[in-house]
Amino acid sequence: MKNKPETRKNIFVPDAEFYSQIIDSLEDYSVLTLDNEFNINSWSSGSTTIFGYQAEEIIGKPYDIIFTEEDKKIGIPAKEIKTALKEGRATDNRWHLTKDKSLFYAYGQVFPLIGSEGDILGYVKILRDLTKQKKSEDAIKKYTKDLEDLNKHKESVLAILSHDLRSPLTAIIQLTSYLKDYYRTMKPDEIQKMLDTLYKSSTDELDMLDYLVEWARIKYASDIFSPTKIKLTEYINKVFENLKDTATIDTINLHQEVEEDTSVFADDKMLISIIQNIVSNAIKHTGKGGTIEISAKNKEDKIIVQIKDSGVGMSKEIMDNLFTPQMKNLSEARKNNKGAGIGLLLVKGFLEKNGGEIWVESIEGEGSSFYFTLPIEEPLNPK
Repeated sequence: MKNKPETRKNIFVPDAEFYSQIIDSLEDYSVLTLDNEFNINSWSSGSTTIFGYQAEEIIGKPYDIIFTEEDKKIGIPAKEIKTALKEGRATDNRWHLTKDKSLFYAYGQVFPLIGSEGDILGYVKILRDLTKQKKSEDAIKKYTKDLEDLNKHKESVLAILSHDLRSPLTAIIQLTSYLKDYYRTMKPDEIQKMLDTLYKSSTDELDMLDYLVEWARIKYASDIFSPTKIKLTEYINKVFENLKDTATIDTINLHQEVEEDTSVFADDKMLISIIQNIVSNAIKHTGKGGTIEISAKNKEDKIIVQIKDSGVGMSKEIMDNLFTPQMKNLSEARKNNKGAGIGLLLVKGFLEKNGGEIWVESIEGEGSSFYFTLPIEEPLNPK
């Protein structure tokens, strides 16, 4: 009996080209490989779609080209490789840098490529574009934070209205009522003294209301916020010109040591208000013949501005409460606390809107230094 011929099944064995086609079809994923010197030696079409580099532009480039400057400074690329070698893979969620310097957010994994003899042939990195999801998540977080901030802001405004505007207004009404009832029997100098008090109280009240309106504008009128790249020295000079007459009365010297080409990225109207509020406050609390000096220095991607005066200085208690709404009369606080007031709340709000911050250093009897920061360039990933 003859044996039946053996039936052979055709078994498809995929080759490198087949795998390459599969990888290139994953448009939402970036797949790249590295050699042992951590240079890129293969680049998928999904990588081109996401990062913007053509294969011929990126092959041979260092692996860290796709990382942000912040991540490179803290050694993230090397840490990923180290983790991959130790644990078999490294996983992360982070922002990466594209060819045009824009940011994209990705979930990524790095694996070592191990040969048949157990030697390391290189590494493969796979990233999935999650930018849309990240932006949606951040938008929700920002919306939640904005609601919380708005609620705090509302409470601050109500506190100021009830404690710092209502109380002086009550005193004005009482004084006016007394004048109305007794002015016929009062001496002219008594009437004049009361009228002077009424005038000062009314103007102080109006000043505070103006500050409050401006402060509220930070939160409610975001459409007028228009930051641009501007020269810091031009705005310091404008403020010095505006306050020159006030400073001259007490022979206070206004001086700046800011380099001509120093620029910041900020809203010009807010910048004027920031500088003018701080300098004006310094003039009020600096004695005759004193000095107010403005200087600036670079720190990474920000400018730190210092406004230093030779005035009366402040206690630690006063400094701790300068930038929070006070549950007491702000007019009295400004007079007694050497600078505390809603003007500094306005400054703080403007700086936060522009991506900056403010703090103060002071010694009683020796003067104060207010510091604030502003970005040098438009932030790549504004908050």
